[in-house]
Amino acid sequence: MRIAYLTLGCKLNYAETDTYRRGFTAAGWETVPWEEAADVYLVNTCSVTTHAENKCRNIIRKCHRTNPQAAIVVTGCYAELRREEVAALEGVVQVFGAQEKRRVVPETIRLATAGSGAPEALAEVHAAGNAPGISAAEADPRSDMMPAWSGGRRTRAFLKVQDGCNNYCAYCTVPFARGASRNLPVADLVDQARDIAAQGIREIVLTGVNTGDFGRTTGESFLDLLRALDGVDGICRYRISSIEPNLITPDIIGWIASGTKFLPHFHIPLQTGSDELLRAMGRRYDTALFASRIEAVRAAMEGPGKPLVFFGIDVIAGLPGETEERFQETYRFLKERIRPAFLHIFPYSPRPGTRAAAMPGQVQDRIKTARVKALEALSDRLYAAFVEANRGLPEEVLWESANHDGMMSGYTRNYIRIDAPYDATRIGTIETVTL
Repeated sequence: MRIAYLTLGCKLNYAETDTYRRGFTAAGWETVPWEEAADVYLVNTCSVTTHAENKCRNIIRKCHRTNPQAAIVVTGCYAELRREEVAALEGVVQVFGAQEKRRVVPETIRLATAGSGAPEALAEVHAAGNAPGISAAEADPRSDMMPAWSGGRRTRAFLKVQDGCNNYCAYCTVPFARGASRNLPVADLVDQARDIAAQGIREIVLTGVNTGDFGRTTGESFLDLLRALDGVDGICRYRISSIEPNLITPDIIGWIASGTKFLPHFHIPLQTGSDELLRAMGRRYDTALFASRIEAVRAAMEGPGKPLVFFGIDVIAGLPGETEERFQETYRFLKERIRPAFLHIFPYSPRPGTRAAAMPGQVQDRIKTARVKALEALSDRLYAAFVEANRGLPEEVLWESANHDGMMSGYTRNYIRIDAPYDATRIGTIETVTL
């Protein structure tokens, strides 16, 4: 069987698709580029915005046009929220919602491809099957969380440590698409980190929908996980992705700063710098708390001769009720008080069924576009200032494997990209450079 994989959306989806790829390869399936008329297309979808859903539909249609005889299997958030719509697309033979991802196994796909996917047959496979490569411990029937990690460029892996969310923010469909916050036991994740280390990978990025909410399923804490992972031989560096500001506790900050493998790099959602909008959207912090956590991290991790901490901040432009005054509050808060290294900017997209979609004060698209551009320009200036502030400092770079016109690149601990002439002997090594 020739199978092609297409992934849209977040790093979690990419980690899951990579896990599918490893399992299907082990079962004897051949991976091919999607343009090469595969027998099966496995599409892992996103539903975070209207644009994302449109892109998913277009990709599925392109697969069908490439090989009208192929079986298209769709999973992910778009499949969860728009199951009937996805199933009606030409070529689609199976739809697995976001909470059914661990049920995507070769036997299920063979049944569907052969036209034998009767509900009772598929139910039997679902009852017995789990995604390829998942251990019996990880396949606990009480949990529908799919273990996953992606290897990417062979020097950095993305390890899924948590899934789902209990916050139900007014603008967001993630809790509906991915379900409640849940996690695997620390011991299982340590085993996966050891598997990653065995591949020669040196760095792991911890990913989740709400990563810092780790422990809902097992009663363990996020700090328990960090401490356990820190002891895995072969992994030299860890980064934390997508952690809510209220979950960056003083204990976590102090432990990371005490001298661990965890790097001065955080990805934190702000969404808006207006306290009124934060309350209206159901966020669990205000700007004062947000700023205090940023300041606490900087106080613990920065100092003379040390690199600055890289903060990547999520911002949504044009939330309902975002007047020009409230937008300027956000702009000033980011520019003058937070001063992050990078802004990850989204225009607000009304999602059917969310509270925000029915709120008054919807912002016109042209205004959203202008605000996105203003924030993008601010992000460029902030990043340039961040790089300049680190200039002249010694920093460690992990060299990656890609060869681009005779050049290779790597990232410092605080996520500054460094370029150098390609040298295969240096790939996967960590070197100290002067920025």
